[in-house]
Formats: sequence, structure tokens, C-alpha cells
Amino acid sequence: MRFSTLAQTNRTLWVLGFFKIPLIFFCRPKIHEISDDKCVIRIPCKRRVKNHVNAMYIGALTIGADLAAGILAMRHIEKTGKRIVLIFKDMKADYLKLVEGDAFFTCKDGVKVRDAVKLAAETGERQNIPVNITVTVPSHLGNEPAAQYILTLSIKDKSES
Repeated sequence: MRFSTLAQTNRTLWVLGFFKIPLIFFCRPKIHEISDDKCVIRIPCKRRVKNHVNAMYIGALTIGADLAAGILAMRHIEKTGKRIVLIFKDMKADYLKLVEGDAFFTCKDGVKVRDAVKLAAETGERQNIPVNITVTVPSHLGNEPAAQYILTLSIKDKSES
């Protein structure tokens, strides 16, 4: 994955979704903001991601949380030049409000992710770190969180294998 410009990163996300993980493509996420410290993903609240009460479906919310943490980790992994593989080991979710507008998934754990990627690259051992993601709906709730996730990111260098 290449992370030079936001537009190029969004194209890469589109390709990843279209060819590798179709559920991502189905939700039509966009990278709203990305840096070494944080990643913000937006999923529009359109018909295809809504449930029976016209709020965003739990599956779409989980995809957004996965992407916010995963894209941030992939950004740091790319910089190592090694074949580091990432998966999510477990998840804790707190749903606080209905998501009735475009959802923004924010992960600000870039430093923690960077350190874990560096350690995995140096030692070759699996690293498990909890990553926090906050979901907001600025159009309806302002900056008040609608949901909060803690995903355990598990990374390991597979270059030697």
C-alpha cells in the first residue's frame, strides 16, 4: 500500500476493497485524514449500510473501526520494508448512540502502533497491542462519541518464514 497522498491512499483503499475484501468496497469508506499519529475514516450513512431503524448497521461500524486501526498500522508497516502481517485478535465495542449520519472513525494510537511495528520488525516476535477507535457523527451528535472500540492488533514479521 502506498501512502504518498490522500487521493492515492483512497485509491489504494478502493483497490483493496474491490479485489481483496469486498465488504470494505460495499461500505464505500474514504480516508478523511491520515498521518503517522492518527487516521480518520468516513463511512457515509447511505441505504446500503443502514439497519431496520435507519441507523448504521453494526457490521458497517465494525468495518470502519477495523480500517481506522488497520490503515494506520499498514502505514507504519510499509515504512519498515519488511513483510509484517497484521490481524485483529479481539474486539471490545461500546455502542453509545445511534449512528444516523456519516460516521467518522478516529484512531489516535499511531505512536503506540509505530513502536509495536518497530519491535516486531526487530525481534520477529508477535506483538499484541490494544488500539482505541472513537466513532463520531458530527452532523447529528457533534463531537460526542457514538461508539468506542478497542481492537487488539496482532502483528508479526513473516520475512524470515
